[in-house]
Amino acid sequence: MEGHGEVTARGTGDQNYDGNGNNNNNGAGVSSIGVRRSREDEHESRSGSENLDGASGDEQDIADLPPRKKRYHRHTPQQIQELEAVFKECPHPDEKQRLELSKKLCLETRQVKFWFQNRRTQMKTQLERHENSILRQENDKLRAENMSIREAMRNPICTNCGGPAMIGDISMEEQHLRIENARLKDELDRVCTLASKFLGRPVSSLSTLSAPPMPNSSLELAVGNNGYGHLTTVTTSSLPLGDFGSGISNAMPVVSPTKSTANVTGMERSFERSMYLELALAAMDELVKLAQTDEPLWLRSMDAGGREVLNHEEYNRSITSCIGLKPNGFVPEATRENGMVIINSLALVETLMDANRWAEMFPGMIARASTTDVISSGMGGTRNGALQVMHAELQVLSPLVPVRVVNFLRFCKQHAEGVWAVVDVSIDCIRESSGSPTYVNCRRLPSGCVVQDMPNGYSKVTWVEHAEYDESSIHQLFRSLVSSGMGFGAQRWITTLQRQCECLAILMSSNIPSGEHTAITASGHRSMLKLAQRMTNNFCAGVCASTVHKWNKLNIGNVDEDVRVMTRKSIDDPGEPPGIVLSAATSVWLPVSPQRLFDFLRDERLRSEWDILSNGGPMQEMAHIAKGQDQGNCVSLLRAGAMNPNQSSMLILQETCTDSSGSLVVYAPVDIPAMHVVMNGGDSAYVALLPSGFAIVPDGPGLRGPSNGGPQRVGGSLLTVAFQILVNSLPTAKLTVESVETVNNLISCTVQKIKAALNCES
Repeated sequence: MEGHGEVTARGTGDQNYDGNGNNNNNGAGVSSIGVRRSREDEHESRSGSENLDGASGDEQDIADLPPRKKRYHRHTPQQIQELEAVFKECPHPDEKQRLELSKKLCLETRQVKFWFQNRRTQMKTQLERHENSILRQENDKLRAENMSIREAMRNPICTNCGGPAMIGDISMEEQHLRIENARLKDELDRVCTLASKFLGRPVSSLSTLSAPPMPNSSLELAVGNNGYGHLTTVTTSSLPLGDFGSGISNAMPVVSPTKSTANVTGMERSFERSMYLELALAAMDELVKLAQTDEPLWLRSMDAGGREVLNHEEYNRSITSCIGLKPNGFVPEATRENGMVIINSLALVETLMDANRWAEMFPGMIARASTTDVISSGMGGTRNGALQVMHAELQVLSPLVPVRVVNFLRFCKQHAEGVWAVVDVSIDCIRESSGSPTYVNCRRLPSGCVVQDMPNGYSKVTWVEHAEYDESSIHQLFRSLVSSGMGFGAQRWITTLQRQCECLAILMSSNIPSGEHTAITASGHRSMLKLAQRMTNNFCAGVCASTVHKWNKLNIGNVDEDVRVMTRKSIDDPGEPPGIVLSAATSVWLPVSPQRLFDFLRDERLRSEWDILSNGGPMQEMAHIAKGQDQGNCVSLLRAGAMNPNQSSMLILQETCTDSSGSLVVYAPVDIPAMHVVMNGGDSAYVALLPSGFAIVPDGPGLRGPSNGGPQRVGGSLLTVAFQILVNSLPTAKLTVESVETVNNLISCTVQKIKAALNCES
């Protein structure tokens, strides 16, 4: 390891490195430890800040004689200048570069080697000092914020009069009840005013009556370590295993209370959090009711393939929305699905509450996810009562369906032993009421899952998806798919979860399934899977134009209307070739079943019928890693049967995955030497690749292909084709029209070849 080499270099001779970029030269120290060196080591560069001043050192030790104090000589300014210039470009020169430098500067190679080692150490020390300074500043800022919050809690503001409250420390429960009481009084005053107009006489608002006593602090619903609870009119008890939501009444809709005139930052934050808490409790109540209740709230729809869909009339009658009225132009979408999953409830809850693990569990559905605020991390060392604010970008893999950007609360509660529920709900209503309205193309109504442990490590998962979205932004080809819930609905979440958990179970098992290439080591399996995961994630980000990469959309007249072309610069990413990356994607309807289309595209023997990289011949599978019981879930390494001499160093890495909600075929050319490193367990982060591939989903219910005067056809597939190519190796280069035409022709040619091979050109 290099770090070890640097310590050895600094520890030789009579230089004592003090860790701050300085040298302490002490000849007596050398004598005390009896260091002796041969004549070949007589030259050594000094490290630390003195190098910047142009110092170098020579030492001479005679064998079998007491060591003498070293003589030091300085590098010339020209030598220092040249070494610094090379260091900026290459801090880690190899042996050949050091040899060239030593000849050029009339230095010994050991002097050059030690100069670079010590210069790197000095740079590292400076960076550590800088980072420590930043961390200290952040720590001071957090400490100051913590003190201001504590001060605000010690001096609370009365929500009725705006003055200081007389009670000492007010709990979150009491604070919320005071807010709720003030809101109810305002509402009662408005009702009384309206009643007075109708009755023709004044109606008392009963505001002079004494307030009822505060409830007991023993809470049926504990939300966090602060003892949150009794914050709405909901009374939720622990639910039995077989009955979710018994005893739950409708939650009162969230109404924005009038803010106090006092501008106290700590109180505003506490006020916002109390609103989040109220919304989360109401959303949990609604989710459990949606998960438990059957007809007439949920109906089986033959138009939706027999899946459960929400009866919106019954929903509007029996449930009061906790996020307000539906925006103009938005349409509802609601589905429910049940499934058995190879994961226990605790593991699934931990996955859902961790943004990174959540995104990894649903790779084709979540483009990006993050946790922006943690209101409560749970109580008793568990996730029971955990409440956090999250941001996510949800996607259907097509350029014709916009990414759904949602900001929402995620609330987790344990209802009984082995029974958990996790609910999401958009917070745009709260942010709009606080004076920061933003346009959203989707609102996430109470959605999520109820998880119940089953024997043998399985869980029964009931998933509910409920949203309102702007349908006008979705292409006509995909509207039926999205409105039926097949695009973002519960079935897709459940099937993806089942497939991913099955994959994890197989990969964690010690037995290699039959058909595996045993030449790949266990660490090689992990490296290949990690590389394939990165490849698929980058493919999805290129199709949907998520913010994972900074894409610039191009509007060019000579490109087909339904083809989206984007470009970005790849500069510092070691996993991509540097230069200008062009991404092009389109979606088409084909009158073939999704299974037939998937089997055709993933078959390496038929690849020559559509792939120009196959050089007109079949491909051979060099390696295979199964990711599920279905043969279509795997990672493969392919090689063209008749290799072109100009492409002798290229292989094809391919990942395929499929379930009832859709399929993926993603591939990328990779370098043979790099793949040898990966297959032996090496780091896959430095393997450069640009992915291309296909996404396949069943067409929506009732969707019909173009008739062209003939009978309309039903039951086809929606195929998305996407390519990412490097059009110029210089990031500063300008994109040419020819490059755009090339990738546009590549997509058109590929689609036509697929249609011809499947006999559906018309």
